[in-house]
Amino acid sequence: MSAVDRKLLEILVCPLTKGPLRYDAEKQELISDKAKLAYPIRDGIPILLVDEARGLDDTA
Repeated sequence: MSAVDRKLLEILVCPLTKGPLRYDAEKQELISDKAKLAYPIRDGIPILLVDEARGLDDTA
């Protein structure tokens, strides 16, 4: 698993809410608490597409 650049994490926002994202290193996801979505990180690249996100209520 690739690490995500900290500077990049500081400037990224949820594409749906424009709110902050929280990094989950274990699951390799960026979490939008406001939208209740988890965006995947693949090969160190955040995939900030709503269609690619999973709902936080979904099972992992």
